[in-house]
Formats: sequence, C-alpha cells, structure tokens
Amino acid sequence: MDLSGTSATDEPTGRAEVVKGAARRLLGTVGAGGLSLEAVAGESGLALAEVEAVFPGRDDLLTALVVDAYNGSAAVMEQADHEAREAGAPAGARLLAVTRALREWSLGHAAEFALIYGSPVPGYHAPPETVLPASRTPAVLGGIVRAALEGGELAPPRRAVPGPPLLLPAAVELFGGVPGAPFSDIIERGIVLWSSLVGLLVFQVFSRTHDSVRDEAVFFDYAVAVAAEAVGLEVRLGEKND
Repeated sequence: MDLSGTSATDEPTGRAEVVKGAARRLLGTVGAGGLSLEAVAGESGLALAEVEAVFPGRDDLLTALVVDAYNGSAAVMEQADHEAREAGAPAGARLLAVTRALREWSLGHAAEFALIYGSPVPGYHAPPETVLPASRTPAVLGGIVRAALEGGELAPPRRAVPGPPLLLPAAVELFGGVPGAPFSDIIERGIVLWSSLVGLLVFQVFSRTHDSVRDEAVFFDYAVAVAAEAVGLEVRLGEKND
C-alpha cells in the first residue's frame, strides 16, 4: 500500500513509464507514423497536459521509445553473451547465443523492432542520444569477432576488400582498431554479418520466411552460421553447448 498519498503517475519518472507503455501499445496498432500525444493521452488515461509535461512533443516520445528499444534488445544480447562466456563457450557458440536472444526479443517486441529497424518515421530524425544505445548491438557482435580473432578461431578470408578501407573512424574505434593482414578487412566483414542478421530478423518478424521454410527457428540458426562464414567464424549447429 502506498501510504504517501501519491500514485506512480504522480512522479515524473513513473508518469513517463505510463506514457511509454501506452505508446508501445499504440505502436502495434497505428504504427510509429500514427503516434500522437493526443492518442497516447487517451490510451494512458492521462490528461494531454500530463503527457506533455514529460514528453513535450511527439519526437521526444519517439526518441525515448527508440532508446528503450535499442537498450532492451542489446541488454538481452549482452546477458546471453555473459552466460555463454561464463560457460566457456567458443566464439561461434557465443554468436549463436546472442543472435538467438535478439531473435526472441524481436519476435516478442515486434512493434519496437519495427520502430528501430523498419521504415523511417516520416518527419522524425533520430537525435545524437540514440547513437550510443544503437551501437550496443554491433558492439556485442564486434566483441565476439574480436575474441575469435585473438583466440585464433577465425579462418583467413578468401576475398580482400578492393581499394582503400571502406570504414569510418567510429567503426574502427568500436572494434578497437584495424587488425593486420590477413584480417585487415574483418571490420567490414563484421558489418556484413550485422546487416545480414538484421535482414534475417526483418524476414522473420514480418513473416517473410514462414511460407518458405519448415522450421523458422532452425532456419535462423542455419542462416546465422552461413553469415558467420563471411567473417571466417564457424558456428556449429546441433551441439549441446549451443
């Protein structure tokens, strides 16, 4: 019992959570493009002025939802990787564990997945505060690839990136520097792995593979293993430590 005489919605933090919860429910019905503070106020049971007190504009609310989605999805990956490392799993098993965790989150939070990986929201431009949360997912993947490189678990690439390096400084910094030959293009390959993972999840979350494969979960594991070959990492399927 709350003896203070106030409810969770009386505090700014509590009210913000109520507003975001209502907004997430609406994401599944009207989509991010149809989100408005008026609709959120109606869904939450709060007055419009109460909603505006914590999120003055629609974009402020969208930014909070984007940050939460990136952080929430990355957190389950980080936890899965921690557990895999604690169990002494090799890099391939770690990769499978974190991608499975992201798949489970994505299927269970389809509207939030669409918010961060679907079509851009008309008129919305993500501000700088979304960059760090968004970087957590590639950071998990990059950490696994880096561990595989340092542990001698990567096979040398069969194809080199033509011409000069294709990377921006931020990508190099996130990975911790460019390795020497024959792995000098491993960051580019890691980006291929990352983009392949997101594309695979888009297909599964939006039901693009359900009429093509018998078992989407098994196909997901297979596809991750195939994508991992691009970085020279072996993902062994069907083993107990997976």
